[in-house]
Amino acid sequence: MTLTRWQRPENWQWAPLQQLSTLREEIDRLFESPFSLLQEKQPFFTNWGPALDLYEDKDNVYVKAEVPGVNKNDIEISLHEGTLTLSGERKADKRVESAEAIRAERFVGRFSRSVTMPSPIQGEKVTASYRDGILSVVLPKAEGSKPKQIQIKG
Repeated sequence: MTLTRWQRPENWQWAPLQQLSTLREEIDRLFESPFSLLQEKQPFFTNWGPALDLYEDKDNVYVKAEVPGVNKNDIEISLHEGTLTLSGERKADKRVESAEAIRAERFVGRFSRSVTMPSPIQGEKVTASYRDGILSVVLPKAEGSKPKQIQIKG
């Protein structure tokens, strides 16, 4: 058995700053767009739904939904068995459709959002308005679901 003394390889270099720089670039790339690979291949990431608020008082339920950039004629509202559904479409701007996107964060395409009402609603009296990108829906409660004051006799 022969023992050979260890010698440092001539081309071996330790570049700690270069390794830290490479590590930082990889971490930046990871956090820059964590879902970018999934977005390119998975169609379920392209759907969107408007943010909405739901309020109620003794007479009505109120819904306010953010739908900026959507034409009011492209919005549909339906009430079926206690569930309000808002749906529609935000169309892409024709001027940028053929251009290459550098950054695209706004969702375009069809949307649908459903919310269950906390009380029975008088469907024939529902009203809706649209102003400055906010859709407001007023849903009057059914008479039987409104709170009633009971007088004490005697």
